[in-house]
Amino acid sequence: MERGFGEEKEREGNKGKALDRRVLVLQGARVIRQPLSSVTMASAPAQQPVLTVEQARVVLSEVIQAFSVPENAARMEEARESACNDMGKMLQLVLPVATQIQQEVVKAYGFNNEGEGVLKFARLVKMYETQDPEIAAMSAKLKSLLLPPMSTPPIGGGITAS
Repeated sequence: MERGFGEEKEREGNKGKALDRRVLVLQGARVIRQPLSSVTMASAPAQQPVLTVEQARVVLSEVIQAFSVPENAARMEEARESACNDMGKMLQLVLPVATQIQQEVVKAYGFNNEGEGVLKFARLVKMYETQDPEIAAMSAKLKSLLLPPMSTPPIGGGITAS
């Protein structure tokens, strides 16, 4: 089994300092030095799945449906009640639950099973919103499931002239 450990060492050249980046690769009892570029790192970011507009509609529809599942609806309601319509608490309590619910759906379509996968899917939906009215409508519905209802101040700000 190979494991890579980064090793940086500076060496002085004729024209100043140069950074020599190498990776130590452990193979059994042998240590092999390889240039960093020749080693495939396990932590390299995976390619973002590419979905067509039609596929994005399907995934978005499944994400919205996931919020209707009784267990997920109960989790969201509990988080909302705990947040008491306080936006700071909404970010701390509701957003993580909503992210977990979305993760369960989007991971089946190749997005990673961390918050990053949900963010990548959200970016993809945002891109398609301008191209497809159905995706725009579904995206607005999803946002309404995630965000508390916003009350708008009265026109004129409620200040009367005396």
